[in-house]
Parts: sequence; C-alpha cells; structure tokens
Amino acid sequence: MSIFSSFNASASALTAQRLRMDVISSNIANAQTTRATVNENGEWQPYRRKMVNIEPKGQSFQSYLSHAKGETSSPGGGVKVTEIQEDDEPFKMVFNPNHPDANGDGYVAMPNVDPLKEMVDLMSATRSYEANVTAVNASKSMLMKALEIGR
Repeated sequence: MSIFSSFNASASALTAQRLRMDVISSNIANAQTTRATVNENGEWQPYRRKMVNIEPKGQSFQSYLSHAKGETSSPGGGVKVTEIQEDDEPFKMVFNPNHPDANGDGYVAMPNVDPLKEMVDLMSATRSYEANVTAVNASKSMLMKALEIGR
C-alpha cells in the first residue's frame, strides 16, 4: 500500500463529483430549453436530462485475485466515471397555446428536468466533494505528523 493511495482515491472521487456537479448545472440551466436537439424526422426536441454513472476503480475479479496472491497491496483505488447517460423519462407536456413550439392541441413538450431533484443531487454531490476534501486534508495532516517524528 502506497502512502499516496488515499490521495489517489480522494482525487478520483473529487474529479468524479466535480463532473457530476457540472452535469447537474447543465441540467438546471436547460430546464426550460424546448429546442435542444433535432430528431431523425428533422424536428426539434427538448433538452433531455443527463446523469453521471460512477463505479469503483479496479473492482474486477483480476484485481481481487492479484490482491489475494499478494501481487498488489490493495484491490481498490477510487472511483471512475463510466458514462454520462440521458434520462429516458418522457417529456412533460405543458398547456401553453401561445408558445412557438406548441403542437396543434396547444401543448408544449418541456424537458424532463425536475429542478427540485437536480438541487437535491447537487447538494449530494457538494457534500461528497466536501467529504473528500476533508479526507485529503486528514491524510496530509497524518503525513506531516509522520515527517515530524524523525526530528
């Protein structure tokens, strides 16, 4: 086990949570965007909510086997972002006949972004980021104390 393994794990988590906050911010910014992409029929579609998938690094069978054989010191090692996927939840239909994107019945397809859900996700990502900063600072403090032992 390296003395920097805690830094590496926290650094990967900080990067993943930062990306998560960026995607959530994009979702909030586009919560009212009715013309985000063009579909295969050449028609405009509303913005579709995006989500970040995060998985642990090195959690394969091979990493655990190497750890069991004593070839590596730790099977873990942080997290990684595997993909940014679009939410397949249907668009919200809102009655607004004066909107330029209203259909024949007066309904407008609005993005499938719920600002309340996004704010909760943002708070969760922020707290995770802060926890990892605290872990980095604790690791740094322990290493500094270890260096002071030699004096």
